[in-house]
Amino acid sequence: MAKTCMIEKEKNRRRLAKRYRTRREKLKAIVMNKETQMEDRFTAVMKLAKMPRNSARVRQRNRCELTGRPRAVYRKFKLCRIKLRELASMGQIPGVTKASW
Repeated sequence: MAKTCMIEKEKNRRRLAKRYRTRREKLKAIVMNKETQMEDRFTAVMKLAKMPRNSARVRQRNRCELTGRPRAVYRKFKLCRIKLRELASMGQIPGVTKASW
């Protein structure tokens, strides 16, 4: 099980990213548009820099839904490899069977 503070920090990042998403997209569009004036682009960059760093989606990390483990997480199942193997062995994941040869 991951540390509770790390899981809470990740929840906070997701909440911030959701809150600032539209503002970030608008500012990014201004920055990436080559036809806007340099002053406008520069002010957009400065506004982006003033936003909380944790509001960027890049800062988020995929974590296991059951344990909070940050590594070896399968996106499709949102589970780490250990829990995925356990649940697949018990037959609790629909459509997944453990290979035996």
